[in-house]
Amino acid sequence: MKDTNSLSHTSYRCKYHIVIVPKYRRLIIYNRLKKDVINILVMLINRKPDVKLIEGHACPDHIHMLLEIPPKYAVSDFSGAVKIKININDI
Repeated sequence: MKDTNSLSHTSYRCKYHIVIVPKYRRLIIYNRLKKDVINILVMLINRKPDVKLIEGHACPDHIHMLLEIPPKYAVSDFSGAVKIKININDI
């Protein structure tokens, strides 16, 4: 298995642990919305062809994701876009 990926002038191995937490850590993810939120996250991650979901776990009040994001995408922009699309804080 290849340990690093490459762009035109770089070789990288960028893995990020991203945690999404709803406002006040409400226990809604595990109860009502677990499958829906997971499907939305996978769909949003698949929209960027270079981003890979390595591992993910939905806890009762937050979601853990281990993503491999190439350096051409800013991690803050990517996670911000995911949080805006899911909008868990309004639930």
